Amino acid sequence: MHLRDLTQFLAELSENNNRAWFVMNKPRYDILRAEFLEVVIELIAAISKFDPSIADCNPKKALFRINRDMRFSHDKSPYKTNFSAGITATGMKKPSQGGGPAYYFHIDADGLLLVAGGEYMPPPDRLRAIRQHVIADAAGFGKLLKNKKLNETFGGLQDEGKLTRPPKGFDADAPHIEYIKLKSFIVWKETGLKKKLPADLTKTVAAEFKDAYPLVTWLRQVKTPFE
Repeated sequence: MHLRDLTQFLAELSENNNRAWFVMNKPRYDILRAEFLEVVIELIAAISKFDPSIADCNPKKALFRINRDMRFSHDKSPYKTNFSAGITATGMKKPSQGGGPAYYFHIDADGLLLVAGGEYMPPPDRLRAIRQHVIADAAGFGKLLKNKKLNETFGGLQDEGKLTRPPKGFDADAPHIEYIKLKSFIVWKETGLKKKLPADLTKTVAAEFKDAYPLVTWLRQVKTPFE
């Protein structure tokens, strides 16, 4: 993939986030989108070597649309300024659609590569089930938290949006209560691409996804009421 061309396109899009500019530059977008799809195809193959459940993920469905949903947003910019994909065993990207744990990555207009694994802001029923599983499998979750590769690559679970108090129905002395307060069970890593491009994007991202695999595996054990 021509990463410099992609980040240049996204930077220009962020400065000209309107339909007229996008239509004029649609041929550039189409080429970059096709290249990005090839990366996702390669990633699915690479991930499948350590996580066979991903093998049947449809790469086209893994890609997120560049069009923004503006219905409930004050920001009326029509386009996202990143290329992104969510790779899951179910083929569904969004937690609200039953996507479950995902391997996610994006490249944005600032030249940042974000690689993530886990579940970001799952819906209430799913989040409650995860929190309950933290208690039910306290030993297994404790082992996950100590995973060397997970910590070396990502620095542990992200605590964005963490509650200050235990959620309703959970005791303050419950096992791993500080993690039960989380709203997401996810790890992520950001890498700047402007100064140095990876020699092999697919290999780099796949290696980081592999380090997130223990979290993805643990989350797959969690069953929600409708499953």
